[in-house]
Amino acid sequence: MKRLLLAAAVISLSGAASAADLRARARPVYTPAAPVMAFYNWTGCYVGGNGGGFWARRDWSDRVFGFGDFGDQTASGGLGGFQGGCNYQMGPWVLGIQGDWDWVSASDNRVNGVFPFFTDHSDTKSLASVTGRGGYAWDRFLLYVKGGGAWLRTDFSLQTAGAVFSVSETRSGWTVGVGGEYAFLDWLTGFIEYDHYGFRDNDGVGFACGFACPIRTVTAFPIDIRTDIDVVKAGLNLKFGAYSGWR
Repeated sequence: MKRLLLAAAVISLSGAASAADLRARARPVYTPAAPVMAFYNWTGCYVGGNGGGFWARRDWSDRVFGFGDFGDQTASGGLGGFQGGCNYQMGPWVLGIQGDWDWVSASDNRVNGVFPFFTDHSDTKSLASVTGRGGYAWDRFLLYVKGGGAWLRTDFSLQTAGAVFSVSETRSGWTVGVGGEYAFLDWLTGFIEYDHYGFRDNDGVGFACGFACPIRTVTAFPIDIRTDIDVVKAGLNLKFGAYSGWR
């Protein structure tokens, strides 16, 4: 009889434990959903304006008669203009293309290093480029590098008593740069960047004596003028296209 009562008690306790376990397992567990976060989308096109500083170094030299180095020039001034382009974002990476044009005010006069009765004069007029851009975005901040082709418009002259030898030219070259851009609003971004430009001389700058020259000649003679330029500028862009995304 005692064994029968003990077996019944064990079965009762086992059943109660199983029922409690089933109730515990059946109880739903709430797991909050992962938050949906907004992030800035750099995909789209833009136009804007910029302004900044301009520093140029020019090396003058003779390539025909063997006189050698005519000396160097340094010129600095301000610049201002506009830019436009398009970006495409893939994950955190942003690729794009941009064109810009800037009016420049930078001129310099130096006494010629070989012929001291001549003054070398340069007056930079404009600077333009078409570049590819690539960068990495941290939400609304974009760090980028750029590189491509560039064009420089300059007036040159050799000045002496009674004669001015002058020429205006647009020279092609290259540029590389680095910058940072921040999206203040979905449609408004601001940037600051540094760019280096290089312009080399392949054929020489052909100077000619103009109508004010007493000897009335238009015979040109080439001079090598190598130009290196550094630019720091900041600007604003108005963005069109995709404004934001989700992740």
